[in-house]
Amino acid sequence: MMQRIRSKPERTVIGLMTGTSADGIDVALVRVADTGPSASLELVAFDTLRFSDTVRSRLLSAQGAGSCTARELVVLSSYLGELHAHAAAHICKKAGLALAAVDLIGCHGLTLYHQPSPEKLPGFSVNGTLQIGNAAILAERTGVTVVSDYRSRDMAAGGQGSPLMAYLDYILYNHRSRGRIALNIGGIASLTALEADAPFDEVQAFDTGPGNCLLDLAVRRFTGGKQTHDKDGLWARNGKVNQALVRKLMEHPYLKRPPPKSADREMFGPAMLDRVLKEGEGMAPADVIATLTEFTIQTIFTSVMEFLLQKSRYEEVIVGGGGARNPVIMEGLRRVFPKIHIALADDYRIPAMAKDAVLMAFLASETLMGTPGSCPSATGSRRPVVLGSITPGVDFFASEGAAES
Repeated sequence: MMQRIRSKPERTVIGLMTGTSADGIDVALVRVADTGPSASLELVAFDTLRFSDTVRSRLLSAQGAGSCTARELVVLSSYLGELHAHAAAHICKKAGLALAAVDLIGCHGLTLYHQPSPEKLPGFSVNGTLQIGNAAILAERTGVTVVSDYRSRDMAAGGQGSPLMAYLDYILYNHRSRGRIALNIGGIASLTALEADAPFDEVQAFDTGPGNCLLDLAVRRFTGGKQTHDKDGLWARNGKVNQALVRKLMEHPYLKRPPPKSADREMFGPAMLDRVLKEGEGMAPADVIATLTEFTIQTIFTSVMEFLLQKSRYEEVIVGGGGARNPVIMEGLRRVFPKIHIALADDYRIPAMAKDAVLMAFLASETLMGTPGSCPSATGSRRPVVLGSITPGVDFFASEGAAES
């Protein structure tokens, strides 16, 4: 079965992604032709299946160090496995395609904890990452082979396990004469720097710092959970930025660290929000959110200025992720980068909201083809590695003759 899939000129793959904001499951049905940097992708269908408020609350509570019991981890991982299987069936129905026609499923799962910095233990220094979403349940329910746990192999090879988007960004945006920065503003903001006509092994990518994570936390706290994010930037629009507090926040040691680097949600999580509220005691809620919005803008600006524009020229920043829908963030980017064209990822081949799920599908295809999916210049790994663990589907070990009969 594996050889039959590998020999096909085009593979039909489902990609599943749950971001750290735990809004729901992004699911994409993708056709992948060829392999490596010359691969081509066609998005057939995409959708987002939202979590209920109860499920989202449990998932958010489980994130971070010491936040999840072993029992809760097992229950949530198995439940996500069931939901992922439902999402796979859903996207096939939407596309008018039988699930049996799918060659492969790539599933990232939900990151509960990501620790790129080593911790010293007797005899070894170790780091690691944990994404939940039981791949065995997904494979059993669908009958399709599943690739999951993408980040661990890169970390085993000395990398940060993040960001992984550099590979897809290269395929989508590399240009012979135009330097481009692909910026994704999710919970954490990350970028991929694509110099004009640069080879793939010279692509640079890293997390710039907070994206929407602090904003979402603040909105939920101020509204008692009735609102989950600053819709249309209305809170920030009606607030006043505390510039002195922004300058203090910009002293965070992560922001000064050169790439390759990756940030975890906890680094810019509840503890930092508590610090902001303490140091900005007496600030109106709208002022807090305006200040945090400016903090996100400044971390992106500083990262680009210090680590990219000092060495190379870029004519365009292509923005995706939830932050691209926040007009205050977009206006801020145009303000701090007046000589660089700020574009939306939606104006290109793959809509911004589908990119993460498409990436999971593409990386799954690359894993089955035996092609490395990591980019050492982005993650810091010692060498390019094939990513992910394979959970066989029903017919994965069937002989080619048996499969055809």
